[in-house]
Formats: sequence, C-alpha cells, structure tokens
Amino acid sequence: MSHQLIDTVSLELGRRIASELRRRPEWLDLARSNLERWTRQNGGVPSLRQSYEEWRMLLSRSLDDVCSVLTAETEEGQRLRQNSPFAGVLPPREVWEIKARLRHATSST
Repeated sequence: MSHQLIDTVSLELGRRIASELRRRPEWLDLARSNLERWTRQNGGVPSLRQSYEEWRMLLSRSLDDVCSVLTAETEEGQRLRQNSPFAGVLPPREVWEIKARLRHATSST
C-alpha cells in the first residue's frame, strides 16, 4: 500500500470516526485507554511518546477540536492520524471495506 493510499485510508477512517463520535462519547475513553497502554509499551520511542502526548492534549479539548483533527486535510492532521488512538472503535469489517474500496478506486485510476 502506497503512502498516499495509507493517508487516504486514514483520512476516510478519521471521517467515519468523527461522524459517530458525538453519539459515541465512550470512544474518547477507549482512545485515552489506548494512549495509556501504548505509552507503557512504546514509551521509549521519543517520536511515539510525542505523538501520544499531542493526542492526550487534544483529547482534553473540545469534541469539535478532536473531530477537526480527525478530518483535517493538512500535514498536521495526516501526521496525527498515523498514530490515531481511535484504533479499535470501528468494526474490523468496516475498516476492511474502506481499505478495499479505496484500494480498488486507486488501482482503477
């Protein structure tokens, strides 16, 4: 999978998450829990530790701010989505559907 396709997939996943987040505030708790676990597991990697801290700070802000980053078509949004703490909130089947659809769309252009 190319970097461009990975970024396109992460943006689409971010859009799906943002569209549901207001109805599913428990996803914020899951994201915080993921960050805690990942920090314990990967705390020795400075770049990951920095990303986790950015997400921690973001998750303490408004829901609009969180959704804005999840859907931002900017370098910052792209960078933060690479380590999105919302892993596991969408059903695997939905994630695979998005990946397959976008992979097919990319290969047919």
